[in-house]
Amino acid sequence: MPNIKSAIKRVKTNEAKKAHNITVKSAMRTAVKKAEAAIVTNEDTAKELFNTAASKLDKAAQKGLVHKKAAARKKSRLMKRMNAAQ
Repeated sequence: MPNIKSAIKRVKTNEAKKAHNITVKSAMRTAVKKAEAAIVTNEDTAKELFNTAASKLDKAAQKGLVHKKAAARKKSRLMKRMNAAQ
């Protein structure tokens, strides 16, 4: 633990940001998994779940949690699976 006041504050803010980033990234992964499962089972909610997953991917990319091209690639692959299933 640092002794300097500003460094102590920095450690606290970094921990808070890390906790927030973990929750956002986890929600993104969950949304993608739900969308994939719905696409495989041909559920009616697949389109809605895809939209939420795409939104979460875009937001994670915007925040810098996932690279923007990685997010685009995941969205593209999800869309490809959805179109093939229909």
